[in-house]
Amino acid sequence: MRKHWSTLLKLAVTILGLGIVLTRFDPELIGLILVQANWAWVLVGFLLVNFSLVLRAYRWLILLRGLHASIPFRRLVELYFVGNFFNTFLPSGFGGDVVRIVEASREVDPGVAAGSVIVDRMTGLMMLFALALAALPFRPADFPQELFWVVVIVCGVGLIGGFVLLEGSFLRLITRWLPAKIAAAGNGFIDKFTRAVDECGWRAIGGAMLVSILFNLIQAAWWKAAGLALGFDIPYTYYLLVVPILSLTLLLPSIGGLGVREFAAPLLFSGAGLSPEQAIALTLLVFALERFSGILGGPVYIYTTLRDRNKHKPIVPSS
Repeated sequence: MRKHWSTLLKLAVTILGLGIVLTRFDPELIGLILVQANWAWVLVGFLLVNFSLVLRAYRWLILLRGLHASIPFRRLVELYFVGNFFNTFLPSGFGGDVVRIVEASREVDPGVAAGSVIVDRMTGLMMLFALALAALPFRPADFPQELFWVVVIVCGVGLIGGFVLLEGSFLRLITRWLPAKIAAAGNGFIDKFTRAVDECGWRAIGGAMLVSILFNLIQAAWWKAAGLALGFDIPYTYYLLVVPILSLTLLLPSIGGLGVREFAAPLLFSGAGLSPEQAIALTLLVFALERFSGILGGPVYIYTTLRDRNKHKPIVPSS
């Protein structure tokens, strides 16, 4: 029942956000901007999105090695594409990260699987915040002052919070205050997860952060490609400033940030000289690029499911 309510909430937020956007701004103009997109740049953006999945799989590999766990890199790439498929087509709590944890738990300890996935996600967000702060000195002269402080506060809090969690002592403090029944649930899963985050090691986390910097540069690049596809000459550093805020919309209850990103886009891209309709068209194109990349995970999921089923099929002796 809770999953159903969660799904309904996400659908409601998405529909509400899109409804507000489409009633306040001109949907016909948004559609006209989109149909005039340059398909060569759209293809570049699509390829960058999918290359980022391979790069993120390598980041996950670094963290697993830090935990002395072993899953082949090819398998991690498969799981990232499969996770992206579930993120695309399941508007429920059963998201891509959960799929990665469940599948990885077949090959490593469940606590290690969960800890590595969470740290993997955290290092990506933290380096996204760091790049945004590094790009602030290069902001355009007409960059909104209120948006400047939003970037500083959100990114600063995100970085500090991430380092506090990865340091481990805060997680250990939380687990000490948990009721015994909760702490012991799932054969001590919470304790295993906490130890996995704590024991990953800063060498592995540092390596993951370096990969995350490259990933976030690529993420800003596919936004840049989408902008060029629509004919927008926005500086690359501007995307480094606003993409962290737009990425946080994925944490809100919605279908992949749809509706929420479009609601925020006019303000975020006003400093780049975009009209509200242009800003909304840009976020919709990026949403389409990210969602269509999830389609590739479908065949991968079918192939790996059939492969694993045949691998474990009992051999019937011939008579």
